[in-house]
Amino acid sequence: MLKFLIISVLFSKMPGYLMQEDMNGKVFLFPEESNSSYVKLLPEKSGPYKALSVCLRYYSWLYRGFTLFSLATSDINNDFHLFYSPRHYFRVSVGNEDLIFKGINLETWRSLCASWDSSSGVVEIWIHGNPYPRKIFQKGHIISKDPSIIIGQEQLLHGNYFNITQSFVGEISDIHMWDTALTFKNISDVLQYNNLTGNVISWSSLNYKAEGHIAVLPCLKSMYPISTCN
Repeated sequence: MLKFLIISVLFSKMPGYLMQEDMNGKVFLFPEESNSSYVKLLPEKSGPYKALSVCLRYYSWLYRGFTLFSLATSDINNDFHLFYSPRHYFRVSVGNEDLIFKGINLETWRSLCASWDSSSGVVEIWIHGNPYPRKIFQKGHIISKDPSIIIGQEQLLHGNYFNITQSFVGEISDIHMWDTALTFKNISDVLQYNNLTGNVISWSSLNYKAEGHIAVLPCLKSMYPISTCN
């Protein structure tokens, strides 16, 4: 508890302070609803992106919808956006257009991988190691360069204007992003073996700025590894 309080105070006193660290075995804790607490991720490659894949793990006790990953560009606020709905679906947004995947339950820790390829338009999502039916979406769209990538909030404008009712509360870990569409083997390497790191965002060497009440804590390992962070 003391560690949480110390880290929260530090982040509150140093808004926008750039951090770089190996986050393996750690989580971001978002302890409360907010329209001012978030983590900004700084990508290794600034784009533009003709394909994109994101993997992460999360645990939330919320019974409302919330944003897991928000990528905004100067012209499009939801250029790539991952959103969970309490009506048991995930919404993947590309270029401000929404694609729905239904029949998804929220239980304990969840792993999520989502990929999109402009050339084919193929969108894939994997929840807790289970693939959902692939869809074709936003074929030919290109995500602009110099994105603003934020965890914990949905960007209504590039880099700001957050809605507290869509904020994330809970824990997020193991965030990786690639500028390619992951293959089946790639997904297996990420979810089963944790030995593939992102070339745009890597949890093993994460560049980020934390704003507001955000804590970095050790991952609490479950006695049942299938339902835990790495």
